[in-house]
Amino acid sequence: MSEKTTHNHIVEAADQLFYRQGYEHTSFSNIADAVKISRGNFYHHFKSKDEILDAVIHVRLANTRKMLDQWEIEGKTPEDRILSFIHILIGNRAKIKRYGCPVGTLCSELAKLNHGSQAEANKLFTLFRTWLCRQFILLGRKTDADELAMHLLARSQGVATLANAFHDEKFIKQEVKLMCDWLRSSTESTAQAEHSSNPSL
Repeated sequence: MSEKTTHNHIVEAADQLFYRQGYEHTSFSNIADAVKISRGNFYHHFKSKDEILDAVIHVRLANTRKMLDQWEIEGKTPEDRILSFIHILIGNRAKIKRYGCPVGTLCSELAKLNHGSQAEANKLFTLFRTWLCRQFILLGRKTDADELAMHLLARSQGVATLANAFHDEKFIKQEVKLMCDWLRSSTESTAQAEHSSNPSL
C-alpha cells in the first residue's frame, strides 16, 4: 500500500468512525484497527487526532463542492437543483435514521467541545447555504433568498435529527414530500407575482 493510499484510507476510516460513533469517542486505536495498520505506521501519517479531523473536514468540503457542481450539471432549473438537495434525505435515509446527518452531528459535537476546528466544519453548512441562496435568487426570490435557504437547511436538519431520534424512515419520506410541495408552491407564487407585474407575459 502506497503512502498516499494509506493516508487516504486513514482519512476515509476516520470519516466513517467520526460519523458513526462521534469524534470524541473515536480513538487512534479505533482508526488504526479499521485500516489494519500498526500504530507506528499510523503516527507516520498523523501525529494527532486533530490532524485527522482537519483532513476529514477537508475531504468533506471537497466532496460537497463536487456534489453541488454535479447538481448544477444535472439540474435543468433552479427548482430541479433544490430538489436534489431535498432528496439527500431519501438517498441517505438508512444512515440518517441510524446516525443522523453527518454535517449536523459533527458541527454540534465540535460546538459542545468548543473545538478549534468548529469554524472549519461549519463551512460545510455555509457551502449549502450559499448554494441554496443562489438557486432561490435564480428562482426570482432575490429579496428573501437567504431566508429561504436557511429555512430549508433548518428543516432538513430537523428532519434528520427527529428521524434519528425515532428511527422513523416513514417520517423522512413524509417530510421530503412536504418540502417538495413547499418548494413547488414557492415557485408557483413567484411565477404568479411575475405574471401580475408583467401582464403581457
